[in-house]
Amino acid sequence: MFEAENIRDWRDHDVVDAEGDKIGSLESIYVDTATDQPAFAGVTIGLLTRKRIAFVPLHKAVVSPSYLKVAWPKHLVKEAPSIDTDGELLAEEEEGIFTHYGLEYGSGLGRRLARR
Repeated sequence: MFEAENIRDWRDHDVVDAEGDKIGSLESIYVDTATDQPAFAGVTIGLLTRKRIAFVPLHKAVVSPSYLKVAWPKHLVKEAPSIDTDGELLAEEEEGIFTHYGLEYGSGLGRRLARR
């Protein structure tokens, strides 16, 4: 996993799945508010006129000089909850992202994700 202070250096790098198939481009990183550690990537996906930002967990992600490899298959990321490229992730939408990947959300803890 890469250090939080280097996140801006990775923006716009390709995001690929475990097979090396390109999913999209890294738009942002969302950290876990409890630990301040990178937890999800915001990935720009879609066609030129219909782009959106989908979310993918960073657990077991690998960073290389030219891409970020995530452990989740491309099709699952493409089906993940998303926001418009100029949108904002609302607190009430967070649980759906965790649920999509079969991850525990931990209700009652307040906001779990913060954009970096």
